[in-house]
Amino acid sequence: MQAVVLAAGKGTRLRPLTDDKPKGMVEVDGKPILTHCFERLVELDASELLVVVGYKQEVIISHYGDEFQGVPITYAHQREQAGLAHALLTVEEHIDDDFMLILGDNVFEANLGDVVERQRADRADAAFLVEEVPMEEAGRYGVCDVTEDGEVTDVIEKPDDPPSNLVLTGFYTFTPAIFHACHLVQPSARGEYELSEAVDLLLRSGRTIDAIEMDGWRIDVGYPEDRDEAERRLQNKRE
Repeated sequence: MQAVVLAAGKGTRLRPLTDDKPKGMVEVDGKPILTHCFERLVELDASELLVVVGYKQEVIISHYGDEFQGVPITYAHQREQAGLAHALLTVEEHIDDDFMLILGDNVFEANLGDVVERQRADRADAAFLVEEVPMEEAGRYGVCDVTEDGEVTDVIEKPDDPPSNLVLTGFYTFTPAIFHACHLVQPSARGEYELSEAVDLLLRSGRTIDAIEMDGWRIDVGYPEDRDEAERRLQNKRE
């Protein structure tokens, strides 16, 4: 299965760490965030890494070259950082079957393989990892509502009144149908083409999407303190 890694962001909230490098190249526990992502994807038998780059892309390309641990890398350039759905469309021409998608600013120690297995079982058109957060924090994320057996019924980006406290993490699997949905997405109130809106459009078209509850942890490295927390957890794992 191919794997898409979204790594075009500037990481403005991580400055000064990102003054001379893109967000994905900020080091956590001695290696770039992207290396952590690539390692997880290689463990999941990724056949190709499709890396979407943008801000200071040359730093990523010169560091990794055309392969990682024997897995070929293909780069796609997002000229304007206009949201995750917009970023995903940059790799549309390279995808020919079901694929994985990981956000290149997340550090995972979790059950990503369960999501891949659900996709391979041909039960769903998409699957993604979700985690529970305190209800008062849910409105900061993409929130999903699910049935008792984990089938997603609704996805809302940063809702004022969240229907649940289950939020999207940064790992998904999709069929190529997601690209048609991304083409239909309209800019959100913040001017971005939201991936959660594309997922919701899949739902509205009658597609089946499954949510897999996270077993483990993940850190979205948005601020320097997030980097420090991810580093602490990885170090504790080795002790």
